[in-house]
Amino acid sequence: MQISLKWRELLPRSRQREKESAPDYRKYRFCGKEFAWYAAQGIGMTVLIAWFFYRSFLAVLPLLPLAALFLMKIQEKLGKERREKLALQFRDLILAAAAGLQAGYSVENAFLAAGEDVERLYGADSIMAEEMRLLRRGIRNNIPLEQMLMDLGRRSGVGDVEDFAEVFSIAKRSGGAMNDMIRRSAAVTGDKIEISREIRTFLASRKYEQKIMNLIPFLIVAYLQFTSRGFFDVLYGNPAGILIMTVCLGVYLAAFLLSGKIVDIEV
Repeated sequence: MQISLKWRELLPRSRQREKESAPDYRKYRFCGKEFAWYAAQGIGMTVLIAWFFYRSFLAVLPLLPLAALFLMKIQEKLGKERREKLALQFRDLILAAAAGLQAGYSVENAFLAAGEDVERLYGADSIMAEEMRLLRRGIRNNIPLEQMLMDLGRRSGVGDVEDFAEVFSIAKRSGGAMNDMIRRSAAVTGDKIEISREIRTFLASRKYEQKIMNLIPFLIVAYLQFTSRGFFDVLYGNPAGILIMTVCLGVYLAAFLLSGKIVDIEV
C-alpha cells in the first residue's frame, strides 16, 4: 500500500488544477513535462549503473527501483527549494507589512500593500504573488486575515511561517498593542528566515563537494578501464563477479544516501 501511495505522489499533476485551489507546499507534485524529464534522467541513470556494474542492459529491469528512488529524491529536493522560496518571500512580505503598520495602515491594508511590493519584487508568477491573490479574494469574501494566514502556515510546511501565523492570530484575538506585537514578531521571524538562508548558502559548497565525491568511484574505475583494459573483466559475466558487484553497488548506494543526510541539515 505504501509503495502504491508513493508512486501516486510521483505522478504528474496539472499546474492549473493546483492554482485553482490553495497549494500544499508540504508535498511537491510534478507537472507533465517535469515528470517526463526526470523520469528520462532516472532511467538513463539506471542504464548507466547497469552497464557500469554488470556490463549488461538486462540488469536494467531489476534496477528500475533506482529510477523510482531518483524521482523521489528529486521530488524532495524540488519541494524543499519551493519551501525555501516561500520562506524568503514571506519574510519580505511581513517586513513590508510591518513597515505599513508603522506608517499607520490597518492590518489588512498593510498586508495588501505589502503584497503589491512583493509582487513587484518577485514577479506576478511568484509563490507569494499567488498567495496574495488568494488573500485578496478571501478579504473580499469577509474571511478573517488571521484565518487565511493560519491556513498558509499549515500548508507551507515552514515552521517560521506557521509560528508567525499563530502569533498573529493570538495578537488579533487579544487586541491591545497588536501593531507592536506584529512588528516584533515580523522582525524576529524575518531574522530567523535570513539566518536559515545564510546557513544554506554556507552549506552549498559542502553539497557541491559531496556531489564530486559521489562521482569519484566512477572516475577511478573509468580511468583503470582506459589505462588497464581487461583489468575488471573477471567481475563480469560470472556469478561470483555479479555477487561482488552487487555488494559494491549496495555499499555505494548506502554511502550516497548517508552523504546526502550529512549535508542536508535542517535549519
